[in-house]
Amino acid sequence: MIKFALIKERKTPPDRRVVFSPQMLKEVVLQFPEASFKVESSDIRIFSDQEYRDAGFEVSEDVSDCDVLLGVKEVPIPNLIPDKKYFFFSHTIKKQPYNRDLLREILERHIELYDHEVITGKNKARLIGFGRYAGLVGAYNGIRSIGIKEGKFELPKAEALPDLDAMLAQLDKITLPNYKFVLTGSGKVAHGAREILEHLKIKQIDPETYLVNEFNESVFCHIDVLDYAKRKDGAKGSRKEFYKVPENYNSDFMKFAKTSDVFIAGHFYGQGAPVFYSEEDIRDKDFRIKYVADISCDIAGPIASTIRPSTIAEPFYGYDPKTGTEIDFKDSKAITIMAVDNLPCELPKDASEGFGEMFLEHVIPAFFNNDKDGILARAKMTESGKLTVNYMYLEAFVKGEE
Repeated sequence: MIKFALIKERKTPPDRRVVFSPQMLKEVVLQFPEASFKVESSDIRIFSDQEYRDAGFEVSEDVSDCDVLLGVKEVPIPNLIPDKKYFFFSHTIKKQPYNRDLLREILERHIELYDHEVITGKNKARLIGFGRYAGLVGAYNGIRSIGIKEGKFELPKAEALPDLDAMLAQLDKITLPNYKFVLTGSGKVAHGAREILEHLKIKQIDPETYLVNEFNESVFCHIDVLDYAKRKDGAKGSRKEFYKVPENYNSDFMKFAKTSDVFIAGHFYGQGAPVFYSEEDIRDKDFRIKYVADISCDIAGPIASTIRPSTIAEPFYGYDPKTGTEIDFKDSKAITIMAVDNLPCELPKDASEGFGEMFLEHVIPAFFNNDKDGILARAKMTESGKLTVNYMYLEAFVKGEE
């Protein structure tokens, strides 16, 4: 028998998501009777303590008798229980300096850390995450900003709605201007954003047609790396090479910046890849983009107009093309930026249900089949006070040498 616990989220701002909903937890123990679950009491979780009790689970203030602790966001250092297995997004794999002490403490307390972000298949593709929900809410927020700025329609915040269905129902009430939307990315984030555009019945146009035409309806163009980047030497590029040696490429995004009104950024941006556009590019007289929904949210990086993350409370800010500084997003000269960096928190119910489905499919079986596919082995970052082989690259970071 393995004892699992759903732990309380303690990070600020509060996060209402959870790894498993009460219904999904019932499904887990049905499929794996040798798994037992305890739920740490929480006053902020999207599902109440009572809902877990009603589903037949013990709810307690103390989960120290459990072996595997399942959370979403980083666990604050004072709350880490030594010698346990923990699953959460640690935000350390890219050597994030703000979580250096957290990783040190995890090693110090002999915790086995499994990071959701590195739960991957043999092909290294991520198996679980909240990407789809980031895409859904990010695109919704971008469209919401158009309505507010132009006074054409008013959409409520996603967090004020009970679920995804309610959010989609709100979109059925609006009429968009005849704008051209460009969407980047090929993963779960981009596909979540695309669901919103398709729900709005916005017509998809291929890049060649999109770049040379105007339309008397809203349209979107979904582009991938070879549409917006080209080989420096003019040779034919490949997606595989772009991800492997991005330094061989220059940005070719300006042709879209000159022909699009709205940019929905759903791509993964790797180190060394060319930027989409610079401050200088924005000052080009033909630069046309008026709205940016930057779901990827890389600050001071590939999208020069994303100068800071925004918040669920205040999701929009304006970027002044002339000065490169922040202004009121309603200002007529502003490019309106949406760069909320915790978008799935706005749809906690659907995001938790979707996450739990993936976790049940890909992770829970690994505990009971000797991890035959290496799921746990690849995601395990620390063991017995040391970094595991795959994460030894973090050693200098932990020591404070870089």
